[in-house]
Order: sequence, then structure tokens, then C-alpha cells
Amino acid sequence: MTSATAAAVTAGGSVGREVSTFFYRRSTFYLLLLLLPPLLWLGTVYLGSLFALLLQSFYAIDEFTATVVPKVTLATYRQLFSHPANVDIILRTLGMAIAVTIASAAIAFPLANYMARYASPRMKAFLYVGVMLPMWTSYLVKVYAWRLILAKQGILSWILTTVGVEPVLEAALRTPVIGGPSLASSYLGMFIVFVYMWLPFMILPLAAALERVPQSMIQASADLGARPGQTFRNVILPLALPGLAAGSIFTFSLTLGDYIIPSVVGAPGYFIGMMVYQQQGTAGNIPLAAAFSVVPIILISVYLTLARRLGAFDAL
Repeated sequence: MTSATAAAVTAGGSVGREVSTFFYRRSTFYLLLLLLPPLLWLGTVYLGSLFALLLQSFYAIDEFTATVVPKVTLATYRQLFSHPANVDIILRTLGMAIAVTIASAAIAFPLANYMARYASPRMKAFLYVGVMLPMWTSYLVKVYAWRLILAKQGILSWILTTVGVEPVLEAALRTPVIGGPSLASSYLGMFIVFVYMWLPFMILPLAAALERVPQSMIQASADLGARPGQTFRNVILPLALPGLAAGSIFTFSLTLGDYIIPSVVGAPGYFIGMMVYQQQGTAGNIPLAAAFSVVPIILISVYLTLARRLGAFDAL
């Protein structure tokens, strides 16, 4: 190595040390420099579009020209909450989201408990892969596959007929509100597809929460004479509640915002996501579409506030 090369290497090392020392002594500036690119992306793309959406919801459509009037008004929100059809859409979507969340929790808890406490390592790995496997498949493929499964002459109807429980299916389809000509054209069928789609998002955080329940506390509860039901209510359920709340965040919010499943499976009737799509695309009523979009934001914000008090974010 020549003297010139050695001097260049020494100079480069000296500059590197100076830069390192500069950032070491100014840790706050260094942290801000690292966070600046994602913060710019978040502020520009996500928050910027969100604020633009909120602003659009305070505009209105001119009845004669059918153009957006860029003037702040509450007319669009009055239209949203004064029309019974719009209120019915909101209540229908909210009811479906609550029902899907409760059903997902009821189905996920036994499976998550077995995965966390009783399954062998090999079985646990198999179950985790089995739970996540549907998530690796195309969303649209799964929705249309379920439409074929739930059709009047579909495989589910054939299975129920074969085992002799077709009268139960017919009675369910005759039930007001949830029934219909077939499962593929009823709210019951839509409910089944929603639960299938979002169930993995409930199982995974719930299993993670149950794995953190100390076995010693369960043994202590048994030693003190508690029955299995009492142990579940007083020990397991309170400790697993953060995971349950975390999973319900996904199932609740995803059901509120989905518009593909209600468009493909289920009885005629709009959901919030479908109305946003129609008003923004077909009708060209951007303010009303924005106002409909604000409703899930408010509902999810209230739900997240309650979930945070239950420690849901600790289980994410």
C-alpha cells in the first residue's frame, strides 16, 4: 500500500468516526433522521388522504348541476342520518360486524386454547400452518368458491341432505331477516363467509395470549378447590382478554369496511362499503361517499378506545 493510499484510508476512517461521534452525541436528531422517511410517507399518503376524505364529507352536491360545492356544510351528514335507508345500512353493517366478532371468538377460543396449552410442538406447528393457509389464497377466489359451496345445489346443501339434516337448513332459510332462497343469497350465508375469512385473525392473537397464561396460576386455582368453569371465568378468561380484544379489533374492523363479500354473497341489501363504492363510482356523490366512510372510522375509534383499556395492544 502506498503512502497516498494509506493517507486516504486514514482520512476516510477519520471522517467516519467524526460522523459517528456527531450522531452519537445527538441521539434525538439521529432518531428523527431515521423516522423522517416513514413519517413523511405516513403523513402524506395515509393522513393526507384521510384528511382529504374528512374534508370532502363536509361538502355537498348541487342539486341542479350535480357538482361538488366546495363549501363547508353539514348537509351531507344530515342527509346521511335523516334518511331511514342510510341509517338501516349503518345498523345492518354494525350488526353483522358484532355478530361476526362474537362468533369468531366463540369458535377461536377452544382451538386457540388447545394450540397454546395441550398440542405437542409438531401438532402446534401443523395447526398454525392450517390456520394461516387460507390467508395465502386469493381473496376473490375464496369468496367465489364459497358462493358455489353455499349455492342451492352446492356441496354444503348436498352434505346436509345426505346426513339427513336438510330440514334444519330449510328452517334456517325460512327465518325472517337472516334467511333467503339459498345460503348463497342470505345474510346467514354472508355471515358464514365473513367468519371463515376473519377467523385466523382471531385465533392467532388469542393463542399468543393464552400461551402467556402461567400454568402455575391454573394449578393454584385447582389446588384452592376451584372447578374448571370457575378457573376459566376467574383465571384464564381475564388473562386472555387482551388477546381476545386484539383479535376482535381485526374481525370487527375488517367486517365494517368490506364490500366484496356483501356484493358476491348474501341477500340484497347495501352495506357501508358497498355504498361508498356506489356513491363514489356510479352516482358520483363524493361527499356522501366520504360521509359513509367516516362512520366506520368513528365506530372503530370508539372500539379501539375500549379495546385499549382492556390491554388489547399489549397482545398485538
